[in-house]
Amino acid sequence: MLNRILEPEVMDTAEEAVDYDRMDHSHVNRLFVDDFLLALTGTDRLDNQPYCIFDAGTGTALIPIELMQRGFPGTVVASDLAQAMLIVARHNVQAAGFRDSIELVLRDCKQLPEPDATYQAVMSNSIVHHIPEPRAVLRELWRVLKPGGVFFVRDLMRPEDIGALNHLVKTYAGDANDHQQKMFRESLHAALTVSEVREILVELGISPDSVKATSDRHWTICARK
Repeated sequence: MLNRILEPEVMDTAEEAVDYDRMDHSHVNRLFVDDFLLALTGTDRLDNQPYCIFDAGTGTALIPIELMQRGFPGTVVASDLAQAMLIVARHNVQAAGFRDSIELVLRDCKQLPEPDATYQAVMSNSIVHHIPEPRAVLRELWRVLKPGGVFFVRDLMRPEDIGALNHLVKTYAGDANDHQQKMFRESLHAALTVSEVREILVELGISPDSVKATSDRHWTICARK
């Protein structure tokens, strides 16, 4: 198994934000929203209020926009620690016409200011591999989730060896520019394995069975608090 090699926690340059936004995330984002909505199926709106969702590590807000384009009946507090990402996100949200339903906030998800049990659902795509100590962010996201709420976290999965890593980069970023390929390669190297995630979930009192490999390069936690 490849050793985990950390990458910078915050992608906060204009080049990184623009290159990330220009990469084709559309298929992955659609699948994320499909699966998140499925996880919410049959869930009563807690407190009989419209859903208020927290999105951790929103990047350029492409997933909240995809969610709202499906006619989602609620609002999203979309957070990121990178100002450069949020600048692009504001443009995207405004262009999509969702300023009233997507609130963009600067947050360190390892230390959130929100009280316990604030949100009816928490979602996150590809923040965990950026965090040197992922327990901190998963603990905080679980803390701000209301009892009965849906906890939906997806991230990249570290390959077993360099050959598998090279194959994933060629398959999913082969048409990208050099910088985009470098970002994807470093992200795969920094990602956790399913076994590592399970160990963290046990420590946090979350069922380890709630995390599964959901593609050749992703794992997903889907749990109810």
